[in-house]
Amino acid sequence: MVAKVLIAMADYGHDPTESAVPYLAFKTAGFEVHFATENGNAPACDRMMLTGITQKLLGATQRAIDAYNQMAVAQEFQHPLSWSSPEFSLDSYNLVFFPGGHEKGVRQVIDSPIMHQHLVKYFPLTAKPSEKAVAAVCHGVMVLSETKLPNGKSIIHECATTALPARFEQLAFWGTRAFLGDYYKTYGVGSDDVEVSVRKCLDDPDKQYKNSLGLSAFVVQDEKYNYISARYPGDVERLAEETVALVKMSSPK
Repeated sequence: MVAKVLIAMADYGHDPTESAVPYLAFKTAGFEVHFATENGNAPACDRMMLTGITQKLLGATQRAIDAYNQMAVAQEFQHPLSWSSPEFSLDSYNLVFFPGGHEKGVRQVIDSPIMHQHLVKYFPLTAKPSEKAVAAVCHGVMVLSETKLPNGKSIIHECATTALPARFEQLAFWGTRAFLGDYYKTYGVGSDDVEVSVRKCLDDPDKQYKNSLGLSAFVVQDEKYNYISARYPGDVERLAEETVALVKMSSPK
């Protein structure tokens, strides 16, 4: 049985490395990959991470740009599903993946009440043993932390997780504020860092939130759920490898 993967994206703004590197890993693994945007529009990643001075300073590597160019011409990328369609469902997917990105456009998926409704139904089904899984990186973790159960708790309230470290976010923001303004603050100046937002949704953040400020790839897998998370673009190759392994181990033979 071929595993099915859904990559949920905003119309514009996701990080190209965090989107394309996992996509190619999923395709190489033989998975059937679909994309979904709110209304079925073909997405585009943050151009500032692909060209110009921001690309050279903090953007995608040439390898990641090549991966993005491959992904951008794929039929499934050019013709995504619509998560707001009445016919849309996550039920048939073995993996739902949320890339990150700090460009303000990613708020379209982070704040989507419709995506939250889908995840309230789907995420509990990833409790082990399960054929379903969720993976997220950077701001993608906020889609999960902002999705609330009927009791008001986040769907990942009892999970071990990581996300973009506040130290990384602050370094990028203050290091570029003079010429990029609040580009590196997705919700604007004065808003919570991603790490702070995610920690607020956890039952015991000091135990559940896992962090590393090192440059070595860092990925966290939860023990109770098929949920895996990472911090930033430097983690995504390992994230993709571990996610592929998790899906293969969990999928029916």
